[in-house]
This record gives sequence, C-alpha cells and structure tokens, in this order.
Amino acid sequence: MLRVVSDALSAADARQVTLIALLDLTAAFDCVDHALLLRRLQYNFGFTDDVLRWITSFVTDRTQQVSYDGQLSPIRPVQFGVPQGSVLGPLLFVLYTADVSQVVANHGLQLHQYADDCQVCVTTPVNDVALAVDRLARCVSDVGEWMSSSRLRLNSSKTQAIWLGHKNQIDRITIRSVPVLSSSVSVVDSVRDLGVVIDSRLTMSDQVTALCRAGYYQLRQLRPVARALPEAAAKTLVQAFISCRLDYCNALLYGITDNLFRRLQSIQNAAARLLTGTRRRDHISPVLSRLHWLPVKQRVVFKLATIVFKSLRGETPAYLADLCQLVADSGRRHLRSADANALTVPRSNTRLGDRSFSVAGPKVWNSLPVALRQPHVEFGQFKRLLKTFLFGEAAAH
Repeated sequence: MLRVVSDALSAADARQVTLIALLDLTAAFDCVDHALLLRRLQYNFGFTDDVLRWITSFVTDRTQQVSYDGQLSPIRPVQFGVPQGSVLGPLLFVLYTADVSQVVANHGLQLHQYADDCQVCVTTPVNDVALAVDRLARCVSDVGEWMSSSRLRLNSSKTQAIWLGHKNQIDRITIRSVPVLSSSVSVVDSVRDLGVVIDSRLTMSDQVTALCRAGYYQLRQLRPVARALPEAAAKTLVQAFISCRLDYCNALLYGITDNLFRRLQSIQNAAARLLTGTRRRDHISPVLSRLHWLPVKQRVVFKLATIVFKSLRGETPAYLADLCQLVADSGRRHLRSADANALTVPRSNTRLGDRSFSVAGPKVWNSLPVALRQPHVEFGQFKRLLKTFLFGEAAAH
C-alpha cells in the first residue's frame, strides 16, 4: 500500500494521474491446480527432491467433509486449492501466479500483488487518459486469459477502478467507466484496498472518517467493560481494538492536514480518558505521557522511520528499499551529509509530492539525530531512542 500510494502521489506531483484496477478473483485459493502448482515450483523456481516431495505431501491427499443438521456428508478428496489459514497457503498462491507480473509488464503497466489482491496501475498525463484506459483494458484482458489457463477466474462484477491524482487533474477527466473483460466497470471516487480507504484526490479523508467511525464504535463497546477491569487488562483491550487501528498502514497518513490529524488524535485522547478516568476538561498530554503513548502524528513519523531503518538494512521489499538511497552511495561522498548517513531527498513541487514515501521517508530519516542513523545501531535500540526523541518533539509542540 505504501508503494502504491507513493507512486500515485509522485505522479500527481508531476501533474499526471494514475488509473488503478483492483482485480477480484473468484475463490482464488480454492482454485489452485495442484499439478500446475507443483510443475511451476519445479520448473520456474527450481524445487526438487525432498523439498518438492514435502510440498507435494502438504497440498495433496487432503479430504473434506460437511456437517449439517447433525448429519455428516461423505468424505471427499480435495483436488484443488491451497489450505487457507496456513502460513504456506498465501506464499504458494503467489508462486503459482508469479507469471502474471510478466503479463502486466509486457503492456508497460505496473502490478502490485498481496496474495490474491492484485492492483494493475497505469500513470498518464490527463490528455492521454483514453489511451491509458485502452492499455489497461488490453492488459486486464490478457491477465484474464492467463488466469483462465491456470484454472482461476477474474470476477469483473467485483473489480473496481479509480483515478488518483491532484484535484485539478482529476476534475478534468470525463471517462467514468473502464472495460474489464466482457463488461464495463464504473470508476469510483474511493476504494477500500487491503483495509485502507483511498480517495481519488489522495487526501486520505475517507480513511480518517472510517477510522473515526470504527474507533468511536469500539470505544462505546469497551466503556462498560474497561471500567470493570484492572488498568493493565483494559490497556490491552484498547491496544487490540483502538491503537492497532490507528497504527495500521499509518505511514500513508504522513503530511495530511492538521484537521484530519486532530480527528484521529481525538480518538486516542478518548481512549486515554477511558483508561485513566480523566475528565474531558483536564489536559490530555500528561495522560498520554503516563501511558507512554506517542501522539498520532508522531506515531506516523515513528512508522516511517522504522520502515526506512529496515530498508537500509535490506529487510523490506526492493520496491521500498530502492527509494532509500544514501548520499554516500550517490557519488557525493565529499558532502558532510554523507558522513551523517543521510539519504538523498528527491525534489518535489507540491504537498502531494512531499507526502510520497520517496520524499517523506528520506526527509524523516534526515531529521533524526545523527546518533540514531548510525549503521551499528540495532533495531531494538533504534526504536527506544526514536520513541524518546519523538516524545521530546511532541512535548516541544
């Protein structure tokens, strides 16, 4: 999600728009052909001998049975599919569908895939949107053919399409439908992608609204329960139902408006008051400090900084690590910033460009104390020092 939104923000900064088709597969995990899977593992990825036999034993010789109204159906063999809820299930599905990326690349488009969630993206100037729609339609058609040959099926009725870009560019687009296989998909103003609501103007306001709605609902449910529990137990519940929602994909929220941040902060404040019994008119900052909770804006910076930390150590996918380039690796070793382990910050022209991970990640990293950016700092130590630093920043503001 971070790379998808970052690319859209960078395109908007260059006065371009991005068309994304969110492809839906019908019962994707249940349709994997075992023979095809094992053949692709062997010839495409080099699985042989004991490893191939182990995977074969994992996916084959499984059975299923249905219990209904006290009756059991006959036991039937499971001839297709990978076990859902397992660690290997999604991984095997990704390996099974790995060739889709080449199909999309042949059209010059981008594919982002997380298990069976696939997004095909094309970036274009506003004057060429008709051409972009045609390219996307032909690409999705070829993807559909590949899926059919692999016993998978694209569900055009649940596939969604959305334009992403700056408001001025989006308002100029008149194309409101995209051909997908034998049907036409209407372009929507917002989509839910992996649990994140993305609006066409990239403001993240719909995501904030969804978070506020869910957060206040959970707080209402927790209120009678939390008051009857010890603070430690209540804090665990709040972490599970409130804090995790605020932290999920929150790196996408970097650079949103202060008003949106205030709405999110009000949820955290309400959760803190619920835990501690603090009255509404009492100042909340000491309460957050006692709970050792970073404010929402600092939590976003914390997430970005930890992602950059892992990217520099090769612990994130290449599509994120490639956006974090050290000044020392860019041929400018004579600069003082090279000795400080700083990152190269690409030039941006708008606030949308400033929010892209390619710009925001290096900026956040370079704003940290030099001691935190040293290569010898371990991840646990980095998080502790970073949290202390951000608490100081929050107190200063």
